[in-house]
Amino acid sequence: MIRVFGHYFSRAVLGLALLETIVLLGAIYGAQYLRLSFAGLSDHSLEDPTIEYLVFIVTIQSVMLVLGLYQRDTCRNLRRTMVTLTAAFALSALILALIFFLYPRVAIWRSIFVSGVVLGFSAIVLLRAVFLGILDLDVFKRRLLVLGAGKLASRILEIQEAERSRGFHSVVFVRMAQEQVAVGPDQMRYRDEIGSLRDFAVSQQIDEIVTAMEERRGSLPVRDLLDCRLAGIRITDYAAFMERETGKVDLHGFLPSWLIYSEGSTGGQLRLFIKRGIDLLASAVLVTLTMPVTIVAALLIRLTSPGPVFFRQDRVGQHGRVFRLYKFRSMRTDAEAGGPKWASTNDPRITGVGRVIRKLRIDELPQIFNVLKGDMSFVGPRPELPYFVEELSRELPYFAERHTVRPGITGWAQVNYPYGASVEDARQKLQYDLYYIKNFSVVLDILILIKTVRVILFPSGAR
Repeated sequence: MIRVFGHYFSRAVLGLALLETIVLLGAIYGAQYLRLSFAGLSDHSLEDPTIEYLVFIVTIQSVMLVLGLYQRDTCRNLRRTMVTLTAAFALSALILALIFFLYPRVAIWRSIFVSGVVLGFSAIVLLRAVFLGILDLDVFKRRLLVLGAGKLASRILEIQEAERSRGFHSVVFVRMAQEQVAVGPDQMRYRDEIGSLRDFAVSQQIDEIVTAMEERRGSLPVRDLLDCRLAGIRITDYAAFMERETGKVDLHGFLPSWLIYSEGSTGGQLRLFIKRGIDLLASAVLVTLTMPVTIVAALLIRLTSPGPVFFRQDRVGQHGRVFRLYKFRSMRTDAEAGGPKWASTNDPRITGVGRVIRKLRIDELPQIFNVLKGDMSFVGPRPELPYFVEELSRELPYFAERHTVRPGITGWAQVNYPYGASVEDARQKLQYDLYYIKNFSVVLDILILIKTVRVILFPSGAR
C-alpha cells in the first residue's frame, strides 16, 4: 500500500493503472501503424496525433475509474472485471465518438479509432486475466507474522480468508502472555514459542510484523521488535494495519489517541478553505445543470401523491448543531406518525415516485441548498436525526466524533457500505466515517465523488 494525502492506495492497482496506460498507448499507435501499412502510407501522412491519442487514453481510463475497475474488489473478481470492462469500452467508444463529432480537431481516423478500441480491449482483458492470476499466488504476497493469537489476531485471519487475493499471507500467529487463542484450533497456525523473533522472522522471510496483542503492558517485546525493524522488517500496529487493509477504523482496536494525533480531523485552514470553495462552486454548477430534473421530479411528486413536494427534517450537523435538511418527499405524509424509524427493504411508506427517485438519488438534490447555506458539504458523514444520534451515542463509542466535521450528501461510508437500518449497520458505517475524519483530504473527497458517480450509475442499497 502507498499512502497519498493520508489515504491508502494499493501498489498493485496503481501499477496496473500504469501498465494499462502503456497498453492503451501501444494499442492506438499499433492501430495507426496497421492502418497506414495497409494503405501504403508513412507516419508523415498524419499530423502529430499526440493530443488526439491523449484524449483517447484519458477518456477510456476515466470511464474505467468511474465504473470501479480500479477498485480492489473489482480487480479481484475475473467475471465482474470482464463484464465491467466490456461496459467501460462500449461507453468509452460512445463518449469518444461524441467528442470527435463535437470537436473535429481532436478526431482520430475512424479506422484507427475502431482498431485502437478493439486492440486496447483485447490487450487489457489479457492483462487483467494475468494480473488476477498473479494476485492469487502467495509468492507475490507480503508474508505476515502476527504477534498475538486472540480476538484481534482472529480479525486479521477473517479478512484474509474472506478475500484470498488480499496482498498479504499470514505465515504464523505468535501467542503472547498466555492469551486465549481465537485464531482456530489448528495449532500449526499459531505458536507459543519461537525463540529469537528476529531470527525466526528472517528464516521465514517475513515482510511485516503486526502487533495484535489483547494486552500490551508487559508483553510487547520492544527490543525484539527494534531488532526486526533494523533488519528491514516492517512493524505495524494492529489498528494501522486494519485501517490500511480495510479502508475503515476497526473499533475493536481503536484508541482515542489515534484520532487525537491524526492530521485529518482538523484538516488545516487551507484544506478547509479549498473544500468550502469547491462546495460553493460545485453547488452553483449543479443547481443549474439539475434544474430540469428538479422541475420534473417536483411535478411528479405533486401529481402522484398528496402533500408537500419537499421533505424538511431536523438533522444533527457539525459540533452537534441541529439544522433543517431538505429532500424531495419520497414517503407518505404520515410516514413518521408513530415516531422516527429507519427505512426498510420494500418499505410500504415509500410512494411509487419516491421509490424511483431514491434509487436514482434524485431525492437528495435539494440538499445542494444545505451545502450553499453551509450546513453541509458535498462529502462527509451523513447527518442523522437527533433521536437516532441520542440512541446511537449510547450504543456506539465515539459516535459523537462524527460531528467534528460538516455532514455530507455523500461520504466514505455511503460509497463503501450499503444502506444501514440497524445499530450494527450504524457501527459498520461509523468505522468508515472515523476513517474519513482521520484521513480527511481534498484528494479523498475527489475519490469519494468518483465512487459516488459509480453508485448512481449502478444503484444498489438505496431505500
